[in-house]
Amino acid sequence: MKMKLAVLFALAVACVAYGPKVHAQAATSSRPSAQAQSGIDQSIQLLRKDIRSTRKQLVAANLKLTDDQATKFWPVYEQYSAEAAKIGDQKTALIKEYAEQWGTMTDEQAMSLAKRSLAVEEQVSQLRTKYVPIFSKVVPGKVVATFFQLDRRFQALMDIQLASQIPLVQSQD
Repeated sequence: MKMKLAVLFALAVACVAYGPKVHAQAATSSRPSAQAQSGIDQSIQLLRKDIRSTRKQLVAANLKLTDDQATKFWPVYEQYSAEAAKIGDQKTALIKEYAEQWGTMTDEQAMSLAKRSLAVEEQVSQLRTKYVPIFSKVVPGKVVATFFQLDRRFQALMDIQLASQIPLVQSQD
């Protein structure tokens, strides 16, 4: 039950705070003013901070750790989260670029965005693969597997929410 509430909260935050900004940018063909862009950037930054906090709470609520395991797990989790945030920066930049190009996007720009988006997805997979043995050194295998289940579920829900808020490329024509 706790997990469902945390996920619903995260989705609500994403829907309210993030989705309208992409649609608002996509709805206009002109670039936003520097002041508007600064406000959008701040909103995105705050949302991402909230999402990271919610994700950590979700992991804490659903991962059964002894005190000794928790002492070892959380520093590794923080490292993992920091690296994941850097990848998230790339994803955010791609979404902003998409919104800026909306309405005037060429085939070449669309292909570039598609290729770079796939590369970002690959980086997420590589990060998870990199951290499996690192987490395995500090907690048992079932804990590692459960953590990555939670991580993938949360990311999948966020990806679905974002995807539902971003208009399709061909709808700009």
